[in-house]
Amino acid sequence: MFRGQYEHTMDGKGRISVPARYREVLAANDPTGEHADRLILTRTFEQCLVVYPMDKWLAFEEKVRSLPQFNPNVQQLKRVYIAGAVECSIDSHGRLLVPQAMRDFAQLDRECVWVGQLDTVELWSRAKWDGAVEDALEDPQALSAAMSELGL
Repeated sequence: MFRGQYEHTMDGKGRISVPARYREVLAANDPTGEHADRLILTRTFEQCLVVYPMDKWLAFEEKVRSLPQFNPNVQQLKRVYIAGAVECSIDSHGRLLVPQAMRDFAQLDRECVWVGQLDTVELWSRAKWDGAVEDALEDPQALSAAMSELGL
């Protein structure tokens, strides 16, 4: 499981270190080592990127494939998530190269934050992440009520 948040610096070429803890999770979840260094990076409906381990991405694609293809919501999902997906590899130094279009979309600059989301990881610009947390904490009672509705 991916949890916690880690601050890392992106270099001028768009390379950023994947947190060591996340690399450990990837390796532990892929005992054959076949896909441990291969990730899918995609856009999301927020201004951040989502990183999927290969097995989780393939399962996600199967779920999407089973949805009604002419449903407008499914079409939008495909346009954002599927069309925006890029396969990336972790290099021998533990870094991921984030394509320029992805950096532009998420407004990633030097200061970035990796955010564990259980089966996936989000990659945020530091400023955007701070804003997202502030927004989430803006109305603590509403957040508490939403958690209660979900049975948490």
